[in-house]
Amino acid sequence: MPELGSGLGQMLFGLAVVIAILFATLWAIKRLSAPRGGSVPLNVLGATAVGPRERVVLVELAGKVLVLGVTQSSVQTLHVLDADQLPAAAPQTPAGRDFSAWLRQSVERRKHGS
Repeated sequence: MPELGSGLGQMLFGLAVVIAILFATLWAIKRLSAPRGGSVPLNVLGATAVGPRERVVLVELAGKVLVLGVTQSSVQTLHVLDADQLPAAAPQTPAGRDFSAWLRQSVERRKHGS
């Protein structure tokens, strides 16, 4: 019976060592992959899908707005403009207002071209 206890103790000790190594490795990966100080603030202004895996993304960076084409395998700059050249955003549906009324009003505006 003493052999069973020592074998079980060795097995539990080995398991604890493996789990400790796993947690240490995960901590090191997290620590090394974190961005370093002095990084430039990046602000995603919006994005829209143009295909199943393609998007157009607006990113504000250092007073410039980048229009990026993002696919599964690449990111390309489509256009660059100053942040003050960006047109004002279209108004959103006001809170507390009925969506169907807002939709009806939008359709009427489109029909009349205003």
